[in-house]
Amino acid sequence: MKYITINNRKVPLEGEKNLLSVIRKAGIDLPTFCYHSELSTYGACRMCVVEDDRGKVFASCSEVPKEGMVIYTNTPKLQHHRKLILELLLASHCRDCTTCRANGTCELQKLATQLGVDRVRFENTKEIQPLDTSSNCVVIDPNKCILCGDCVRTCEEIQGVGVLNFAYRGSKMRVMPAFNKQMSETDCVGCGQCRVVCPTGAITIKSNVHSVWEAIADKNKRVVVQIAPAVRVAIGDKFGIPKGENSLGKLAAALRRMGFDEIYDTNFGADLTVMEESKELVERLESGENLPLFTSCCPGWINFCEKKFPQFRKNISTCRSPQQMFGALIKEEARMNKEDTRETIVVSIMPCTAKKDEIVRPEHFTDGVQDVDFVLTTTEVTRMIQEGGIDLSRMPSESLDMPFGLASGSAAIFGVTGGVTEAVLRKLINSNKIEDLEQISFCGVRGVEGVKECTVQLGEREVRIAIVNGLKSAEEILLKLEKGEVHYDFVEVMACKRGCIAGGGQPTPIGPRTKQARYDGMYNIDKAAQIKLSNENPIVQSLYEGILKGKEHKLLHNEH
Repeated sequence: MKYITINNRKVPLEGEKNLLSVIRKAGIDLPTFCYHSELSTYGACRMCVVEDDRGKVFASCSEVPKEGMVIYTNTPKLQHHRKLILELLLASHCRDCTTCRANGTCELQKLATQLGVDRVRFENTKEIQPLDTSSNCVVIDPNKCILCGDCVRTCEEIQGVGVLNFAYRGSKMRVMPAFNKQMSETDCVGCGQCRVVCPTGAITIKSNVHSVWEAIADKNKRVVVQIAPAVRVAIGDKFGIPKGENSLGKLAAALRRMGFDEIYDTNFGADLTVMEESKELVERLESGENLPLFTSCCPGWINFCEKKFPQFRKNISTCRSPQQMFGALIKEEARMNKEDTRETIVVSIMPCTAKKDEIVRPEHFTDGVQDVDFVLTTTEVTRMIQEGGIDLSRMPSESLDMPFGLASGSAAIFGVTGGVTEAVLRKLINSNKIEDLEQISFCGVRGVEGVKECTVQLGEREVRIAIVNGLKSAEEILLKLEKGEVHYDFVEVMACKRGCIAGGGQPTPIGPRTKQARYDGMYNIDKAAQIKLSNENPIVQSLYEGILKGKEHKLLHNEH
């Protein structure tokens, strides 16, 4: 076994790619701004510097560990170095911390407190730049950017979109879109992954909190809220609830105390999506037209396909996303209800910033009426709960309202990559036997790889499937399809790696343990569900004989 010595303790080397990983394995959490394990090493912030036994100071994130190294992580020289870096960053940073959206979650603020930076000796001479509020999904504040480059590398390396980059030089350097464009003028897909990795308040979620509070206070409005599957395993993060724990019951209780009139489950909309998408897949397999069929649940993916690969638009399912199916259903139910004269407002609680863009697309207006009025991300709802003085951890667990509060386990797993595929296969095989469900889960649909492939037998036909997460992986698959190098019948795409559990609107930071806990939490919900298949949901069946009869295409599908 090979070792290095860290702070006078021997630590084994087990194939780590850099010294920082070894140090963290030893239980020492060195601060970083620009390092993320899934991104290329940048080494710009210099916060992770260490000192060796010869007095040399260097960045641990970019140093390959070698046997026999003697490393110190917190010498007086290093303390002075880190404090000076923080002071210089703060000197060119907007310091309106008390009114910043990232207040309390800002890494710069956190490290300044941790390292005892209690004054800034240098004046901020930077010219104040205007905010970019043009996007429906995020707000860009260049005055709070510390040039760590995390958003630039995430947008390029993970998402393959590349709308952000460095511009100008020296003290004038900025992160921005090319040619000084606004975000709405770029190919931004609204996924929000830039916001997830931003350590300050330079990129934040575009908030609808105030508008929703106003709607709740209006007695002439009936405010209906739907909760997406991935929200329930992340909402507890800021309230001391164990990572990945299902907090749906507590959230329902909190939302009632906040004044929402009816509380439903987007999983119900997911059950409708499974019914329609599985039917569409069978029809396309029979006709042989527009294959492969691409899933349509992820708005970031839809935006990406339309902007970069419009030739594949016809392959995307005509099914609306679960959010939009549910919104259209609630608005149709309101139109049919002659007794309640209040205006129905549909609010979605989503893990995704791109959902804010999805609701204003023209095809998501039914008979000229917007199907979903507001999207609140998990992060925004956390803020609303805190504004209301509610401690989520102390809330009793309450049930959702009926009839749209009942959903299957198939719908629950929509929140993870591969979940849509698994749910559709369950419906097509149409068996709730444990051995059949396990056979589907073991066929290759589960896992967090960028691209997973599997083949299943449906009747006499062998169906070829690809599950893709992360838009960079989607780009690779689309290029191969374009060249005829691969052939599939069904392709599921999620814009965010690992699916909605790591969406752009989820609470941060989202480290490896948090991601795994949320991932496991989604499948635990499925395990505990009494209804496993979407077609076994009795409310779904009754809807097809009720509100949806003759209106399935109008309410549940879009035209290409």
